[in-house]
Amino acid sequence: MQNSVSALTLRIACSSCNLRELCLPVDLSNAELEHLDALTSIKRSYHRGDFLYRSGDKFTSLYAIRTGFFKTQVLHEDGREQVTGFQMAGEIIGLDAISSEIHACDAIALEDSEICELPFDQLEALSRELPALQRHLHKIMSREIVRDQGIMLLLGSMHAEERLAAFLLNLSQRFAARGYAANAFELRMTRQEIGSYLGLKLETVSRTLSQLQSNGLITVHNKSIELSDVRRLFDLVGQHPAAPL
Repeated sequence: MQNSVSALTLRIACSSCNLRELCLPVDLSNAELEHLDALTSIKRSYHRGDFLYRSGDKFTSLYAIRTGFFKTQVLHEDGREQVTGFQMAGEIIGLDAISSEIHACDAIALEDSEICELPFDQLEALSRELPALQRHLHKIMSREIVRDQGIMLLLGSMHAEERLAAFLLNLSQRFAARGYAANAFELRMTRQEIGSYLGLKLETVSRTLSQLQSNGLITVHNKSIELSDVRRLFDLVGQHPAAPL
């Protein structure tokens, strides 16, 4: 359930948000930013376990995560939940529903989080007036396509150790882009959720984390992860450290 907080707490303009460079074009003028500030005046708070939206809900808005962490998941006909992604501060979710105008998955907060709601009809109209904003939206959509292709490659051609190493390196790069430590972080998701996302059983995830730790690549303490040997992790997945995951 959504929780109301003071307008003063949540009314933080795009122009002064420290995540601006992650989720917004950096070359907007002050006047253009004022238009965007007005568009993103809807800010909401969610507790861990709250739904941002559910599968089947009508699509009305995109959502920029200001703080916190979310997961998206779909429900199989047999009742199994399949995690389709993990989203963190500075990322925009809800893009999957643009074509059908219906959300095809659930979005659930993995920790206390805040979002900026972007009404899509207003965003679309504004993007026609601001070419930089339109280009940025296209880049976001393209990035999602590339990420989906990467996940297909991950699931189709990698062994368990490679999948988990690639997953941890991806988180590391995303945390680093937000100014956090790249080699030491807390997992917001459970091992079962990681397994669902990577196509691995729970026991395989736990066993593989132990193997990576025994080999000196990572150090694990409950949900705390330290990447002890980043170079060898990249070697394991066959990528250069500068390559995107």
